[in-house]
Amino acid sequence: MSKREKSVNALEGPVTEVAAEFPERHVLIKCPGCRRVIDQAKLAENLDVCPRCGRHLRVSGRKRMRMTVDAGTFEEWDRELAATDFLEFPGYAEKLADAREKSHENDAVVCGRGKVGGHDCALFFMSADFMMGSMGSVVGEKITRTFERATELGLPVVGFTVSGGARMQEGTTSLMQMAKVSAAVRRHGEAGLPYLTVLTDPTTGGVTASFAMEGDVILAEPGALVAFAGPRVIEQTTHKRLPAGFQRSEFLLEHGFCDLIVERKDMVATIAELLALHEGKVPGPGAPHALAHEEPRRGRGARPKRTPAPESAYDIVKLTRSTERATALELIERGWDGFVELHGDRLYADDAAIVAGIAWKGERVMTVVAIERGNSTKERVRRNFGMAHPEGYRKALRLMRQAEKFGRPVVCLVDTSGAYCGIGAEERGQGEAIATNLVAMSGLKTPVVSVVVGEGGSGGALALAVADRVYMLGSAAYSVVSPEGCASILWKDTKRADEAAAALHVTAEDLSRLGLIDGVVADLGLTHTEIAHDLVREVELALDELGGLSPDELVARRYDKFRAMGGDRTCSL
Repeated sequence: MSKREKSVNALEGPVTEVAAEFPERHVLIKCPGCRRVIDQAKLAENLDVCPRCGRHLRVSGRKRMRMTVDAGTFEEWDRELAATDFLEFPGYAEKLADAREKSHENDAVVCGRGKVGGHDCALFFMSADFMMGSMGSVVGEKITRTFERATELGLPVVGFTVSGGARMQEGTTSLMQMAKVSAAVRRHGEAGLPYLTVLTDPTTGGVTASFAMEGDVILAEPGALVAFAGPRVIEQTTHKRLPAGFQRSEFLLEHGFCDLIVERKDMVATIAELLALHEGKVPGPGAPHALAHEEPRRGRGARPKRTPAPESAYDIVKLTRSTERATALELIERGWDGFVELHGDRLYADDAAIVAGIAWKGERVMTVVAIERGNSTKERVRRNFGMAHPEGYRKALRLMRQAEKFGRPVVCLVDTSGAYCGIGAEERGQGEAIATNLVAMSGLKTPVVSVVVGEGGSGGALALAVADRVYMLGSAAYSVVSPEGCASILWKDTKRADEAAAALHVTAEDLSRLGLIDGVVADLGLTHTEIAHDLVREVELALDELGGLSPDELVARRYDKFRAMGGDRTCSL
């Protein structure tokens, strides 16, 4: 190593650096993750991501802007705004002067307008280089102005956060920036405009507790520390060591607080894709979440292995539980042109039993919510056999409300034996979650189409089936209770399940005749690709019809549809 060496704390500073001068004048950087030395030029080529361990190193707000915005399109806003020592806080004036000299910025955020993948948007980029990205009055003012101008111009907002929290040297004024920016975020959202946030390392304190977690879609870089209270504060308070990975991006995803973890190399393409979808446009070629699949071949060689035709209602019920059956996620992958899965209920967890996100087919963008039970034993265990927890239904509702906000239709694929019955589910309000979905779906001011693609078990299925059109696959079943449950409760004998299935009228043909569903999609004897193709075709035909109705007409007709069920025909005076 040369005599010139600079070390910055790996947790508090942007990166640990070791600069060495060789005849070629190479500069070497020590990765704070794996502690290996990397050539700075190679690191820059890799977007400041360690090529050895994948650690995403911190970058300045201005460098982040250059990485993200299409070349030559960025118009900076309010660069001249600069913080002042209005409280005459001891040492603050000197700290400001030092931060400006080192960062060449007036404060900790760069704001403006530009294009990402050709999509016009307002942007802000926080920077750890200026007092660890702390949020003072100028940061709050600049970000608030960005949202206000975006609202006036009808632009989405994309924000990159990195911060140590509110700036203590500005006292309670810095605290008030949380409320100020949040109010601007609300106004922007009420104008029907999208807000995407990208959480980078570290995002903590008042920034986490305000605009960082208020995005319609929340992305995060791998391994980023995201927390309200920092790790050291928690350890000092609880006197306990925190587990590995605590408060990192992966922790957030597991606990339902962000939608996606995106590597830096994929960030621009992912943001461009999401901006397109929120504009109601299909992403261009090479979209990160496009799906490649073949059109169904209806002829020789296209037949699946023959499944005996079900002879009874109970045979159909058993068929819905077969591991050979196409799962909801497989139908999405085979039927739609692209699907961006979004995660989390923003309250507690991401329930793997419910898969939800934004999909597209042809030129139509829609929100798709599906109950997924998995097809291997390992996958079924991970998906809890398609039995959703309360957070699964809350995730579904979060995305349905987003669909309403942005004018997207909603498509639900239902395949569950029922909502999960367990202590934790009851503690977290399983009944309340289902009830809330029923009320909300009845009033959604956007078209809703639901398809029972396997087993439709009780309220757990209905929580995704209060729709303008409800279809069933021909081999699906839909019932108030499982045949085994009915036989056990009424006759104390589960061996009479076949008798109960017939009495309950659970088949698509039965329910169509009773007027409880709107149509049947034939699927027996077809390949999974053919089933997906036919299902999506029926969904699109329904959406074509529903697209001509106003939001108020949709809600009124949906009410009348369910109001008629169990009415005059089934009641006697």
